[in-house]
Amino acid sequence: MHYHQYYPVDVINGPGTRATLFVSGCEHQCPGCYNQSTWRLDGGKPFDEAMSDRIIHDLNDSRIKRRGLSLSGGDPLHPANVPHVLALVKRVRTECPGKDIWCWTGYLLADLSPAQRELVALLDVLVDGRFEKALADPGLLWRGSSNQMVHDLNAWRKGGERIPCLVCS
Repeated sequence: MHYHQYYPVDVINGPGTRATLFVSGCEHQCPGCYNQSTWRLDGGKPFDEAMSDRIIHDLNDSRIKRRGLSLSGGDPLHPANVPHVLALVKRVRTECPGKDIWCWTGYLLADLSPAQRELVALLDVLVDGRFEKALADPGLLWRGSSNQMVHDLNAWRKGGERIPCLVCS
């Protein structure tokens, strides 16, 4: 896997102060995407153990309290990225207790493969759906177009049905 950018301190991509990783690779290639430079799978830099270690260190750094990790791109759920993102998410769950994990994807929750679902099962919030330029709205919280959905997966797991994200209302 490659990544395009890593922000150790980010206050834009999710609630609170976060660490944000923009992975490389997106097969959706939505017209009007603001992050077209992340589309190529081999773009950016190789994601290695050192970068994984840095993310874990940053999430546990008490000097700058981070609420959690945000995963964007590109697309973290691109089939080529899933094994690597899954390994990172498992590390965060094990080594960074109490941190939430948000993920943005162009895939729809209902259409995910078994491997993608395994990863999503470890997330707190999933923002799904392709960016649709005709439905773009800069006033939307955590999403670029009105067709995209913010899924509070913890609430969904408790209630057994899709519940809109409470922090987004």
